[in-house]
Amino acid sequence: MTPKRFVSALAVLLVGLGAGSGATWMLLHRSPAPSGPGERKIAFYRNPMNPAVHSPVPLKDSMGMDYLPVYDEDLKGGAPAAPAERKIAFYRAPMDPAVHSPVPAKDAMGMDYVPVYEDELSGPAPVPGLAGITIDPAYQRLIGVRTVEVEEGPMGGAWTAPAKVAVDETRVHKITTKTGGFVDRLFVDFTGKPVRKGQPLFALYSPELYSAQQDLALAVKSKEALGADGAALVQGAEKRLRLWDVPGAEIQRLEQGGEAQRDLVFVSPVSGAVTAKNVVQGARLMPGDTPFEVTDLSEVWVLADAYAADLPKLKPGAKATFSSPAIPGRTFTGRVAFIDPVIDPQTRTAKVRLAFPNPDGMLRPETYGQTTFLGSARQALRVPYSAIIDDGPRQVVFVDEGNGNFSPRQVELGAQDPDWAEIRTGLKAGDRVAVKANFLLDSEARRRAALAGGSK
Repeated sequence: MTPKRFVSALAVLLVGLGAGSGATWMLLHRSPAPSGPGERKIAFYRNPMNPAVHSPVPLKDSMGMDYLPVYDEDLKGGAPAAPAERKIAFYRAPMDPAVHSPVPAKDAMGMDYVPVYEDELSGPAPVPGLAGITIDPAYQRLIGVRTVEVEEGPMGGAWTAPAKVAVDETRVHKITTKTGGFVDRLFVDFTGKPVRKGQPLFALYSPELYSAQQDLALAVKSKEALGADGAALVQGAEKRLRLWDVPGAEIQRLEQGGEAQRDLVFVSPVSGAVTAKNVVQGARLMPGDTPFEVTDLSEVWVLADAYAADLPKLKPGAKATFSSPAIPGRTFTGRVAFIDPVIDPQTRTAKVRLAFPNPDGMLRPETYGQTTFLGSARQALRVPYSAIIDDGPRQVVFVDEGNGNFSPRQVELGAQDPDWAEIRTGLKAGDRVAVKANFLLDSEARRRAALAGGSK
C-alpha cells in the first residue's frame, strides 16, 4: 500500500471511530425521547428501591433491576416536572460498601465507585444494623411483598409436638426363677404372644422344689399329731414354696392332701404380651435366670418433645391427644403424667410423658405421630409466624408505614404455635407487617444500614 493510500485509510478509520463514540455518548446522555401522537411521554426514570433516585435515561441499579419510567401525566397536579437535584454525600466501592471516597474513584478492578446521596442517609435506624427502606408499590407486587394487620386473637389454646408411643415401664414384668431346674414343657413358644393372667408359661422340674413339696405334704399329714408344732411346720413349708414363686393353686393342692409333683407349672402374673423369651424346651435354668418378660399394654406411654417455651403451660394431669399416619382416622385421648426436669442439650427440648389407655392394642410401641396439648386459650396481640425474622438474640418484623416505606421493628414474643406468634411489645393493633418477601426487605435494610454506618 502506498503512503498516500495508507493516510487516506487511517483518516476514514478515525472519522468512523469518532462518529461511533459520539453516537455512544449521545445514547447514554440523551434526554427521554419524545413520544409520538397519542403516546405517553416519559419525564425521567427512577430507582425501583428508592423513588428519590432519578435518571434521565434508562439504567439499572446496583442489584441489576431496571429503573422505572415516570410519565409526564404522573407529575400533574402541582408535582414538579423534573426531580430536584440531589446532593452526593460520598462514593462507595461497588464490591465493598464499607470503602468510601469523597470524590469519584475506581476500584482495583476498574469499576466506578457508586454515589451515595444524603437523602439515603437521613434518619437513624430504629433497629441496630437495620435501616428503613422504600419500595415502590408496583415493585412490591413484583417481588411478592404481602402485608397483614396485627390483630387480637386466641393464643395458647392448643399446640402440637412430635411424639412416639412407648412401653409403660411400670407395667413390665420379668418372670425370674428362684431355684435351678429343667424346663420339661414350654407353653409359650414365641415372642409377642398374648397371654392372660394365670396362663401357664412353662413346667419346671427342680429337685429343690420336689423336696419342698414333700416337706409340705408330710407336715400336713403330721399336723394333727404334732399339734402346735405341726402347724408351725406346715406354715414354714408353705412359706418356702411361696418364696420360690410356686403358684398358690399348687400349694393349696398339697395342703388338701395332694402328693408332690415332679414338674411344677409357672404361670403369667399379668395379662399382656410376651416381650422377651429367653428359654427353649429342655433348657436348664439357674437361680436368677429370666425365661420370660410379659408387658401389660392395656395402657401405654406417649413420649413428646416440648420446647422450653411451652413447658410453663404444661402440668401433670393436663389433657392431650395423639394421632399418627400409621393409624388413620383415629385420635386418642390421654393425660400428662410426668415432665422431665432436665432440658436435652442437643434438641433444647424436654421429654413429656403422657399416659394413654390402650384397650384395643392399637397404640403399638415405637409408633410415631404427634401430640396436641389442650390448654385454655386467651386473647392476645398476634401476627402470623411468617412475619418474624429470628435473628438469634432478637426478633424483628417489618412494619408498613405507607407510601412504600417499611421500617424494621424489634419485638418481644410470647406464646407461639406453627401459625401464630404472640407479640408482647413492639407493635400495636392495627399495624401492618410484612409476611412474605420479608427476607428481601431484611437484606436491603442491612445494606442501607451498612451504607449509613460507613459514612460516619
